[in-house]
Amino acid sequence: MAGIFKAYDIRGIYPDQLNEKLAEKIGRAYATFLKGENVVIGRDMRPHSLPLFKALAKGLTDQGIDVIDIGMCSTPMSYFANGKLKADGSIMITASHNTGEWNGLKLCRETAIPISGATGIEEIERIVRERAWSKNISKKGEITTYDIAPDYAEFLRSFSKIDRKLKVVADFANSMGSYEIAGIRDMFELIPLYEELDGTFPNHEANPLITETLDDLCAKVKEVGADFGAGFDGDADRCGFVDNEGNRISMDIFSGLIAQDILSSGPATILYDLRSSQAVRECIEENGGTPIMCRVGHAFIKAQMRETGAIFAGELSGHYYFKENNFAESQGLAMIKLANLICKTNKTVSELTTPLCKYYASGEINSKVADVGAVVTMLKEKYADAKHKFELDGFSFEFEDWWFNVRCSNTEPLLRLNLEAKTEEKMRHQRNEILATIRT
Repeated sequence: MAGIFKAYDIRGIYPDQLNEKLAEKIGRAYATFLKGENVVIGRDMRPHSLPLFKALAKGLTDQGIDVIDIGMCSTPMSYFANGKLKADGSIMITASHNTGEWNGLKLCRETAIPISGATGIEEIERIVRERAWSKNISKKGEITTYDIAPDYAEFLRSFSKIDRKLKVVADFANSMGSYEIAGIRDMFELIPLYEELDGTFPNHEANPLITETLDDLCAKVKEVGADFGAGFDGDADRCGFVDNEGNRISMDIFSGLIAQDILSSGPATILYDLRSSQAVRECIEENGGTPIMCRVGHAFIKAQMRETGAIFAGELSGHYYFKENNFAESQGLAMIKLANLICKTNKTVSELTTPLCKYYASGEINSKVADVGAVVTMLKEKYADAKHKFELDGFSFEFEDWWFNVRCSNTEPLLRLNLEAKTEEKMRHQRNEILATIRT
């Protein structure tokens, strides 16, 4: 059990770390923690997701909780079902982009409010360890099934302003992306890659953050002359997009793209990941929106969206959050928004992204550091003349023609650097200078 209760979810290798026996206990602990009446459960295509579902459902129903089984689905669909069915909570059985031997549980309260380490996972772990679940249960819960796919399809289609069939290549990575967009695929001339469900991921990892996983997608887009491409992760709550020329679109730049479609309906507040290009903030402002910087991590972002009333948030890792889907991810909706923009402007995706690609970013660079505090202190002293300094997620320093952020890993002795400048020469110079400071 050690180490599987993490900051944002429960995740471990099956069956050594996470198995049916433990899943049943987690079901009991979650029921005791939630104190609700019904819970939605969805699962991905991994071969052990079904036995884990059965054990989890047993734990929940033995504790008097009714289970609404929505079967195989994407994680965004489980979030949608949570709100649509007015459930007291939801659990998605998935290990997302992890390789096939992994599995996990993503836990939520009502309206898809995430349960993180600090807001419940630590308490659920305690209940499991101490077997402290409620013992006096007068009546067992029941298991019913519900097909959420038609409702989710109707939800996605309600946002469409598409006036023609765009040619789109979708790399499903043998996982749940095919379910995520099942209800809208007829709206496109869709060319699928690796659509067969296979939890062993025989073609490539289901992780669009690893750039080579998008190589086949890029090549196919160029080969068939597609309008764009989409590459999904394992549970389809993240997606990497490719333009019509077969070039990867940086995930922060993609946020700027779909913000334009969102803001065409009127002014709104939009959150952007603090690692994002300044071009994203400028794009939001130019289109009449109010940009607010947010820290990294889906639980923080979803909470801040609720606090500020933000209608959309984009994260550099490829998560795109929409108020309409309970402030949670929807890659199907992200596809619709991009298609709307193409149809409205009659521009190619490469033409739409070019104005946003005006700065030079280092990308996220990790450095092993023995004493993180000492290094941060050194950086504060060295760059004390910054035009603007602030703490949000780590420390950010802004200058006239460049900026950088350093933040600590939660699990390793790593310092993460993100930097951007107006010229490539400036970016390289400042990147090397800061890395020299960090690593010496």
